[in-house]
Amino acid sequence: MRSLAYRLTPLVLLALVPVSGAAQTMSIEEYEPRSTLLVPASPVKRAKYPFVDVHSHQDADMPPEALDRLVRDLDALNMAVMVNLSGRNGDALRRGVSNMKGRHPKRFVIFANLSFGGIDDPDYGKRAAAQLEQDVRGGAQGLKIFKNLGMTVRDGQGRRVPVDDPRLDAVWQKAGELGIPILIHTADPAPFWELHDRFNERWLELKEIPSRRRPPEQYPPWEQIIAEQHHVFAKHPRTIFINAHLGWMGNNLARLGELLDRYPNVYTEIGAVLAELGRQPRFARQWFIRYQDRVLFGKDAWAPEEYPVYFRTLETADEYFDYYRRRHAFWKLYGLDLPDEVLKKLYYQNALRIIPGIDRSLFPN
Repeated sequence: MRSLAYRLTPLVLLALVPVSGAAQTMSIEEYEPRSTLLVPASPVKRAKYPFVDVHSHQDADMPPEALDRLVRDLDALNMAVMVNLSGRNGDALRRGVSNMKGRHPKRFVIFANLSFGGIDDPDYGKRAAAQLEQDVRGGAQGLKIFKNLGMTVRDGQGRRVPVDDPRLDAVWQKAGELGIPILIHTADPAPFWELHDRFNERWLELKEIPSRRRPPEQYPPWEQIIAEQHHVFAKHPRTIFINAHLGWMGNNLARLGELLDRYPNVYTEIGAVLAELGRQPRFARQWFIRYQDRVLFGKDAWAPEEYPVYFRTLETADEYFDYYRRRHAFWKLYGLDLPDEVLKKLYYQNALRIIPGIDRSLFPN
């Protein structure tokens, strides 16, 4: 008769091996293995070229000393211009523009924000478009649409306001007439809508931040919301849209490429989705080269210490290095080693082409 040990599988035998109490009680959230891989590394602390960050959020009313400190941080990163998407509207926008651009006139761009108050009024679209025009006269150089549109914005009847609600058409049209871009964030990563189970790639993030789950009884399907956004792009071909976060299609760049092919008025940016690019370096590099005229640099949450991971991913051919936020990506990143001509377009040339009023003297010819 065969012995018990002979008949057990290697995994079962491993489970029978005594381990320390710490290892027995450690959760998956605590597991942080230290890689033993030794490969050439070339960390980049400062971008190779001056760049425009088209996706940032700042308190436009920050005091002068905070503004000066922020500009020193920009200088250290080689960020020539920061786009503050949290510009608000009306008097608040004008106050923020006066504060930020009054002290550092070349270093900041302010985008206005849209108010959905009174959306049931028959003249809402006309009034909102007039407010946007007034905000542009007050210093706004673009319009930012937050993800609440299509998800949580409700009209006076309690109905969800879809991204392509016709009551907003006058605003999209007015932006085109004014020659300003609309940076639009629609929905969230698709796994937020999926079952929170062992197959969900964002399981750890959803466990740490349960409020990011998108249950079907509260939200329409991801594909529906995204389709509404794309319908807006189609209805307003003379308006420039910057589709935030790679349109949440960084995991399917071929599909994103099809979108860009279909709508020449649409651009995109890489804020908060760097981990999608760094896990597919060869295909992502090919994709960036093909769509080099349509992608802008963005970061989203302001954390100066995280920018070097972007620079390293975009500029080097380094292998197997850490992303800066584990819950977004438990995998390692690889550098895309983008050509200089692509880097220049990503870092500043594309932004100069579609965002009016940026001082060109801050950038190479």
